[in-house]
Amino acid sequence: MVKAALGSTAFFFAAPCVVAGLVPWWISGWPAPRFWPGIVLVVAGLLLLLRAFVRFVREGRGTPAPIAPTEQLVIGGDYRFVRNPMYVGVVAAVLGQALLFLDVGLLIYAVVSWAVMASFVHWYEEPVLRRRYGRQYEEYCRAVPAWVPRIRV
Repeated sequence: MVKAALGSTAFFFAAPCVVAGLVPWWISGWPAPRFWPGIVLVVAGLLLLLRAFVRFVREGRGTPAPIAPTEQLVIGGDYRFVRNPMYVGVVAAVLGQALLFLDVGLLIYAVVSWAVMASFVHWYEEPVLRRRYGRQYEEYCRAVPAWVPRIRV
């Protein structure tokens, strides 16, 4: 589990921190906040992202990085509600920054980032997970939406 934790930590700084932190800073320069409610979306996105990374280590015994995948299919925690909580968290954090700074460039970046992530999921991740986990992944896909959680009452 230590190896999974170290690998996940390294991947966290190499991927989500760049996509949701460094690039938005480069785009906007992080000016003075103008619409404070955006911070709620930033924090929610970051919490979702961190919870997903912890879930990969604990439940999956691996990392989100394609070079060091999980041993088990991760379907607990926030993965019960949406299949891609890491990507949802990253996009939420970027959208939150777009709101916080009222920056159209960040809004465009969020949309483009989501499109790239959705393409990666569709053309790479899903086929790999289908091959690796077979029927278990197929059942999971039928039960859990990819991007927008179902609201169950």
